[in-house]
Amino acid sequence: MSTPLLQIDDLYVKYGNIEALHGISFTVNQGEIVTLIGANGAGKSTTLMSIAQLPPPEAPRITKGDIKFKGESILGMGPDKIVSDLHMALVPEGRHIFGNLTVEENLKLATYSRKGGQAEIDRDYQRVYKLFPRLDERKKQRSESLSGGEQQMLAVGRALMSGCKVIMLDEPSMGLAPLLMYDMFRTLKELNEEGMTILLIEQNANLALKFAHRGYVIDTGEIVAQGPSDQLMEDPEVKKAYLGG
Repeated sequence: MSTPLLQIDDLYVKYGNIEALHGISFTVNQGEIVTLIGANGAGKSTTLMSIAQLPPPEAPRITKGDIKFKGESILGMGPDKIVSDLHMALVPEGRHIFGNLTVEENLKLATYSRKGGQAEIDRDYQRVYKLFPRLDERKKQRSESLSGGEQQMLAVGRALMSGCKVIMLDEPSMGLAPLLMYDMFRTLKELNEEGMTILLIEQNANLALKFAHRGYVIDTGEIVAQGPSDQLMEDPEVKKAYLGG
């Protein structure tokens, strides 16, 4: 059996004295789309921030367990190395773009740690502008003047400009009109078909499970169900709690 690309093993984390995750374990394989679903406060964002190795107070403190990338522990690795060496990027909830900078400047900032040449970076600019034509149209605009949907495009585009091969997304559809939401997921599907591995948190559990290959259900810091997405969509407990059934 091949080694998972990303493996979370019996992970416990705390915010101060409050334990947010109680021994969760899951895997993400190369080229997969995996989704984490659950209620607000279940521990989904905590999980992504822990994988990204963000330091406190932005992220909680890992007290037990391990996070492995290609079989090697990444605990203690700086968040900059997670991006530059492992090519994993987090698109956080709330986007966190630099509103006083232009679209183009936001994208350029994401290339600071890249080790490839300029030609490779230029190809990725064109890739981002092809995926999100609105960003090309607005590249000289200050980012704070963009619509919510355009800001979400920029947040994803910025992650792609880091040269990532694994993208973690925290609520990418939040605040988007339905048409823009489906456009975003079509774009993410296209990226996956090109080889991108995707770990996704999404408030719209129906959409997330239709999009993903596999899913894990987190409830108050514990994984309570897992499996292929189509099986989870037919699970009576999952349907009742998360899918409106």
